Amino acid sequence: MHDAPAPVSDITYEDLAQLEQEFDDAELQTLREQHKIYAPLYKKRQEVVAKIPNFWALVLEQAPTEFENYVTPSDSQVFAEALKSIEVERFEINEPNGSPRSVVIRFRFDPNNEFFEDEVLEKRFWHRRALDGWSGIVSEPVKIHWKKGKDLTQGLTDAAVDLFAARKKQDAAAQNGSSNGSSKASKASKITKLPEYKAILNKIDTNTEASLSFFTWFGFISSHGYVTAEESAEASKKEAEKREKRAKGEKVEEEEEAEIDDDDDFFDESEICPNGEDVAEIIVNELWPQAIKYFTAAQEADDDDLSELSDAELDDDDDDDLDEPVDIRSLVRGKGKKEQNGNNGSSASPPPKKRRT
Repeated sequence: MHDAPAPVSDITYEDLAQLEQEFDDAELQTLREQHKIYAPLYKKRQEVVAKIPNFWALVLEQAPTEFENYVTPSDSQVFAEALKSIEVERFEINEPNGSPRSVVIRFRFDPNNEFFEDEVLEKRFWHRRALDGWSGIVSEPVKIHWKKGKDLTQGLTDAAVDLFAARKKQDAAAQNGSSNGSSKASKASKITKLPEYKAILNKIDTNTEASLSFFTWFGFISSHGYVTAEESAEASKKEAEKREKRAKGEKVEEEEEAEIDDDDDFFDESEICPNGEDVAEIIVNELWPQAIKYFTAAQEADDDDLSELSDAELDDDDDDDLDEPVDIRSLVRGKGKKEQNGNNGSSASPPPKKRRT
C-alpha cells in the first residue's frame, strides 16, 4: 500500500504576507476608530478623577502582578506622596506618516514634591520599522532632575541619558565621514569603548537594588536597538514597495541581508530597563483604559479588610477615626486603614520588596 501524495497548495508566501498586512491595516484602523470614540471620554474621566485624592497612586498599587514586579516600596512612596495624574496620548494618530501605535505617557507630580524638580515626566514611544525587518516601539532616555540624595536609580537614568547623547554624537561624526569604518562590528566596537558605555555597565553591575526601581523605565530605549526616524522612513518605503508588488501578484525577491547600521549587542548590554516595552504596554493597554475599575477594586478591598475586623477591634477604635474618610496614602503603602495615633504620626510602612521576575 502506497502513501497518498501530499496535497499541493497554490497559496504562496506572497499571499500570506499580503493577508498578514491586511490584518495589520485593520488593527491600525481599529485604533483610529477607538481613538475617536474614547478620546472625549478619557478627557471627561481626567476631569472627574482629578477631584479624587491619590486616585492614580491607588490605581498603580492595584495594578496587575506583572506591573508590580517593576515597582519597589520606595517607588510606591513617591506615587503616594507626589503623583497627581497619568495621561496616555497617541500623538501621531492624525499625522499622515505617523503611527497610531506611537504613544506618549505622562506622569504629573506635585511641583513641591521632595523627590525631584520635575512636575511632569514624559516618556515618548515611537512605533518604527528597522531596515532588518523588525518593527516595534523605541524611546529616548528621559532626564530626571532628582533632588539631592533622592535618586532611586542611583544615577542609572543619568547614565542612560549620557550614553544616548554620546552615541548620537558618534553617529553624527560617522555620517560626516570623520569616523573610520561604518560596519556594524566596527561601530559596535567603537561604542563599547565610549567612557559612557563603560560607566553605565559599571552602574548596572554595582547598583542591583537601584536597577529594580520603576524610574529606570524612563531610561528605556528599545528591546531591539534604537531606530531613527530616517531609518524607519526608508524601511517603510521599501516595505510599501514590496506590498504593492504582492498586490499586483508579482513575486517579491527577498533582498540579501544588508549591512545594517544597528547596535543590538550594544543596547542589550547597556539597557537599564530591559522589559521597558512590557511596562509601557501594561500602562497603555491595562492601567489607562481600566483605571476606574482598578480604583473601585481597591476601595472594595479596603471595605473587605474593614469588615474582617473583630468586634473587639472595632470597639477599641475611636469612633471619630472610623467616621473619617479612608487615608488613600496609607492604603497605597499597603495598609488597609489609616494609621492610628501612637505611631508618632509616621506614615505606614511600605509593603515587602517586590522583585522583577
